[in-house]
Amino acid sequence: MTYPLVLDLAADGVPVTVTCRVLGFSRAGFYKWVANPVSDADWRQAHLINAALDAHRDDPEFGYRLLTDELAEVGVIACRNTVHAACRQAGIVSVIHRRRRSGKKPGPAVHDDHVQRRFTATGPDRLWLTDITEHRTGEGKVYCCAVKDVWSGRIVGYSIDSRMKASLAVAALRNAVARREVIPAGPDGPGTICHSDRGSQFRAGSYLRTLRHTGVTGSMGRVGAAGDNAAMESFFALLQKNVLNRRRWDTREELRLAIVTWIERTYHRRRRQDRLGRMTPIEFETVYAANTQAPAA
Repeated sequence: MTYPLVLDLAADGVPVTVTCRVLGFSRAGFYKWVANPVSDADWRQAHLINAALDAHRDDPEFGYRLLTDELAEVGVIACRNTVHAACRQAGIVSVIHRRRRSGKKPGPAVHDDHVQRRFTATGPDRLWLTDITEHRTGEGKVYCCAVKDVWSGRIVGYSIDSRMKASLAVAALRNAVARREVIPAGPDGPGTICHSDRGSQFRAGSYLRTLRHTGVTGSMGRVGAAGDNAAMESFFALLQKNVLNRRRWDTREELRLAIVTWIERTYHRRRRQDRLGRMTPIEFETVYAANTQAPAA
């Protein structure tokens, strides 16, 4: 944009007419810019970039294609090429794309490691683990985020979606909080801990805000430590063996119903675990509740 140069030269005594003639544009165009230096197109571009930055902050794995869909959900309509150009201008790049090109390690932990690979708990809702798994169907991938109570092995919260974004992890955490009783942090300890890996969904702003609002203490393990997530991986291995890999799934809804049915009917109520004294998670929690119930007056 050379119009500001005209203003600078005019301040030095060079006539506007002369500058416009030399630079090759009309006086009318210059004075139109003076009356409205920020065009409607510039405002739209700035708004688009701000909205894209907000969406990318919540889901750092999103590139311009997924950001186009995300922006449409909040009423910012633009084609992929326009969003792509805005992302290039603002330096917005998917963390997956960046990591593949530069070989960078997963992002930094946003929580202390409150677990230190000690995956045991003395009571309900003291330590939760969370992670995400995926499986392909005829319609595309299905993603499942689950929250597991280490004490009983029960899946206390989960969510299933067609996209792996921060809202998937947020929904699973909210589901767990709605079902269980969160222990508040205090002088004696951090209260209910939810431990995860360093995936971008668990570092997203929306997930961190949900932790704060619900009173759950976040925790993250070390990069590259396989044992950090072994307890959740064992559950997902069972899910893979008993549901995901049993047959070919034509639709996402078909697989979603199968996952929910297996968790609620089979894993919780029929699968007995040695560490629970050959009880199911539901039986174990029921016996605990009966033994700790205050005697009637």
